[in-house]
Amino acid sequence: MESLVKSIRMEDRGSSGRWAVVLAGGDGTRLLPLTRKITGDDRPKQFCALTGKETLLDQTRRRVSRVVLGCQVLWVLTRTHERFYRDQMRDVPARNLLVQPQNQGTAPAIVYSLTRLNAAASEAIVAFFPSDHHFANEEAFSTAVDQMFAHVELYGQHILLLGIAPESEEEGYGWIEPGARLHHISRGSVFKVRSFWEKPSRSTARDLMMRGCLWNSFVMVGRVSAFLEMIRRSLPDLLALFESTWAGTKPGEEASALNELFSSIPNSNFSDEVLSVRPTDLAVFPARGLGWTDLGEPERAISTLQLVRSVSTGRM
Repeated sequence: MESLVKSIRMEDRGSSGRWAVVLAGGDGTRLLPLTRKITGDDRPKQFCALTGKETLLDQTRRRVSRVVLGCQVLWVLTRTHERFYRDQMRDVPARNLLVQPQNQGTAPAIVYSLTRLNAAASEAIVAFFPSDHHFANEEAFSTAVDQMFAHVELYGQHILLLGIAPESEEEGYGWIEPGARLHHISRGSVFKVRSFWEKPSRSTARDLMMRGCLWNSFVMVGRVSAFLEMIRRSLPDLLALFESTWAGTKPGEEASALNELFSSIPNSNFSDEVLSVRPTDLAVFPARGLGWTDLGEPERAISTLQLVRSVSTGRM
């Protein structure tokens, strides 16, 4: 698919081997009752200003700009949301926008971005960023991600996950159980991943917290080749469908090829169907003091909004 390869091959790509993919194609259905009250329409949460004047997408963009050149950030979006992201993405070149015909979950979104990036910058190191997160300490976050890039640049055999030191016995998050220490870096250590625990019971979460387990932020950094190899071992059919589509599509037929591809693939979750089944491909970098919240649940979103307002008005 030559025209798509050209569309993300930047002239200055050699200025940095770091790339980023922002995952912004979700439908945000669990938060729709809240976002309808805020906006008066059905826009997904990433296009809403939940924790301040900026939308979550704009906040993500600012955070990512601290560690990756803007020209090397790709945005995975969904066509049905265009009316919500059009203005926010107005100054982003079309070549940086990877627009899905429909949302089929995180696994197709990630495979889509990786296969496009592999055609243009196969030696790149790429970080994935969800667009529905809140970080109270963005400087600490960018420092942690910078450390993750540096680690992958030095070693690179593992996909590196950002693990968050837990502040509570949270049942709604995925948890990472660290294994043996792999390396020491300037601001901490990197550990093997022993296993994942997805949305455990309260008693299990309490036990995981006592054992030093971490919240899974779903922020991940790794070489493009390492991501593709991990997916080839866990979701080979999905990867093959994307690769064969790009190989067999002529210039000018990209839109129809994408429509056909996305209509034929099932909805699939990257955490459940890739990360959880390939822990030996992964490592984790524990971080503290980031003030991280996944805003996927209404209760957490409301609690974070109240906390941000309290801080901004000095009522804490």
